[in-house]
Amino acid sequence: MGMQAALHLIYPPQCLSCDALVTTDFGLCGPCWRETPFITGLVCDQCGTPLPGQDTGQPEHCDDCLTIARPWSQGRAALLYKDNARHMVLALKHGDRLDLARPAAGWLMRAAQPLLQPDILVAPIPLHWLRLLKRRYNQSALLSSALSSLARLDHCPDLLIRRRSTPSQEGRDRDGRFANLLDALSLHPRRAARVEGRHILLVDDVMTSGATLAAAAEACVAGGAKRVSVLVLARVAKDA
Repeated sequence: MGMQAALHLIYPPQCLSCDALVTTDFGLCGPCWRETPFITGLVCDQCGTPLPGQDTGQPEHCDDCLTIARPWSQGRAALLYKDNARHMVLALKHGDRLDLARPAAGWLMRAAQPLLQPDILVAPIPLHWLRLLKRRYNQSALLSSALSSLARLDHCPDLLIRRRSTPSQEGRDRDGRFANLLDALSLHPRRAARVEGRHILLVDDVMTSGATLAAAAEACVAGGAKRVSVLVLARVAKDA
């Protein structure tokens, strides 16, 4: 504790999003906290998007999840993908802000409470090796690793592989996003045995249409998973 206090005197904690001083490590200042849209209250039980009304304890679903057959059972998101949340997600994804994975794991864990079970296996959405070589890290794997460590859950960072380098999803409509991911993901041949009969929790940074998570979930179900849940740091909502 003394060493920590001494370090804080020399290097005072700074806001995760700006240079403002804060009282604790990995914290947000007041203005940045207010600009960070954490998801609370009633949410869609399958994708985590916020819903109007009060939480009655019964599962509710958004319009998209009522019309799209999701290959997973439940889903949650920690943030809405806008304002300061979008800024931090992009910083983690493209700005080498690997330090954001630690606080993000805490936000993910709070959002994932209805999903977490002791026997769950946590796995990230994979990058194609060419993209991983260019970016040098998989932000989803950083999130899944930090979450599994915090929650003391089994983690398999290479459970899934991306068999082909898919073009960016940006600018595609819903059908185009799903078509782009067709047969793109599969279980790693040397990890497939870990899926059979397990509850799998798939972790990604952002969910828009859910196409990438659907491809990953379908691969897990085909491999014998008894259940698949999904968890994302940020959810793109229609009103976002």
